[in-house]
Amino acid sequence: MDLALRNCVAVVTGGSSGIGLASASAFLEEGADVAICGRDPARLQAAQADLGSRFGPERVLAACCDVTKADEVRAFADAATSWRGKVDILVNNAGQGRMSTFADTTDDQWREELDLKFFSQIYPVRAFRPALERSRQGAIVAVNSLLAYQPEPYMVCTSAARAGVQSLVKSLAREFAPAIRVNSVVLGLIDSGQWERRFQARENKGQSRDEWIAELAKSKHIPYGRLGLPEEVARAIVFLASPAVGYITGASLEISGGVSRYI
Repeated sequence: MDLALRNCVAVVTGGSSGIGLASASAFLEEGADVAICGRDPARLQAAQADLGSRFGPERVLAACCDVTKADEVRAFADAATSWRGKVDILVNNAGQGRMSTFADTTDDQWREELDLKFFSQIYPVRAFRPALERSRQGAIVAVNSLLAYQPEPYMVCTSAARAGVQSLVKSLAREFAPAIRVNSVVLGLIDSGQWERRFQARENKGQSRDEWIAELAKSKHIPYGRLGLPEEVARAIVFLASPAVGYITGASLEISGGVSRYI
């Protein structure tokens, strides 16, 4: 299938590792040029070098940016828009989870988590909206968590924030139509650096990674029997962002290996 992404410009926040880096790579494979941002200069430089070596350095722009700081996001948006004269796609990918119950989450931690989850979406959308409206195929994809629909008591703060972000995405899809499509992916457990660190810290050092993952998936009741891969998420993001599915907006695509219990 031709996703009609050749000569498009995609922006991926949190693009220096994990799902963000995999998404940048997938967009480049489909013919789009990609601008990525991240907070860690060394990791960002490594990502830019990796992508540039595989797809050509002229097709990749990388900038240090904290997406919870409006001035840094505006500067990144100006640089990305000037780079190719346009932006067609925005992938909002930044943001991690906080493990805490209601009883042990302080007011400051609530504010920090809500600020991160909401403004990592709000600031990039606000900064890139003019360019996306000028594009004839503007699209936003928000990377969210299954916690938005299926909250966990040990992640009460993150679950609440994720639900709010999902409501925001739905609202934006209606407000921005038909100029900009807005969709989301909601994720279950995806293999990432945190799971590699937990594997390295496992008690049974004789256990292989595949065995450890299988045991983890069983304990988490994942029907598919494993964690998802960043590349699997990336392909879904690229699909939702592409002009090939130009009538899809306000939708959420679950990528969880069947772990969800909601309808």
